[in-house]
Amino acid sequence: MPQAPRDDHEAEGLTADLPHLMRRRWVLAGLGLGVAGAAFWTFGGGARSASATAADGSVCVALPAQTAGPFPADGTNTRAGQTVNLLTEAGVIRQDIRPSIGGLSPVADGVPMEMEITLADVGRACAPLAGHAIYLWQCDAEAVYSIYGAADRNYLRGVGISDAAGKVRFTTVFPGCYPGRWPHFHFEVFASADQAVTGDAALLTGQFALPEEACRAVYADARYGQSLATLERLSLERDGVFRRSSAEELAAQMLALQGDSVSGYRAVGQVGLVV
Repeated sequence: MPQAPRDDHEAEGLTADLPHLMRRRWVLAGLGLGVAGAAFWTFGGGARSASATAADGSVCVALPAQTAGPFPADGTNTRAGQTVNLLTEAGVIRQDIRPSIGGLSPVADGVPMEMEITLADVGRACAPLAGHAIYLWQCDAEAVYSIYGAADRNYLRGVGISDAAGKVRFTTVFPGCYPGRWPHFHFEVFASADQAVTGDAALLTGQFALPEEACRAVYADARYGQSLATLERLSLERDGVFRRSSAEELAAQMLALQGDSVSGYRAVGQVGLVV
């Protein structure tokens, strides 16, 4: 069985986050507040966040820049001395990210999940961001990241393009849980598909968290191995990445789920950006 690699976000977090954090601060410093549906600052958890109210009364929150971790496969790091960049692989733009691509055959197994992510411009009263690209990646049910922990597979990685409503949809599986990290998804947002696949800098690198109740239900499934036992030793509040978010940011990073651990889940999330 593939071995789950250690996702050492604590050790490399500041180094990986700094370029994204600095860029976000420069952009937010110039944020104009004279838009329909006011943008405002909120404080919580020792951090500050920007949010806005849309015309329909809904609120969008600018998500914090966070580490991509050691396993992004986006051209920013190496495996066995070779640069790893799945974003240049034919077929990476897709909705169903369970199969491997590029001639590899493994398909990810696990509790099914349909994800809908909305990209919203916080600086323009939560206006939808159409035509943007989001690269999503995660570990599998055995808590292994493809490519790095298992060289014969590259599943659970893919790029989606937002529609006119700013929405991107993925078909995937519920991720497992490994030591040191609360269950999560990684993502990077790019201004366009071209920028995603040519290695341009992401507008935002971030993560989504998963609700504890659903994690406990899913991890009772034998396919998830030691995930339940691992979860028992963790808490969202002590997670090395999520604990740096403000209360408002953390609430916005938590995926809303409908469904159950037998038939699967529908997950809804929003990525607020200041662009």
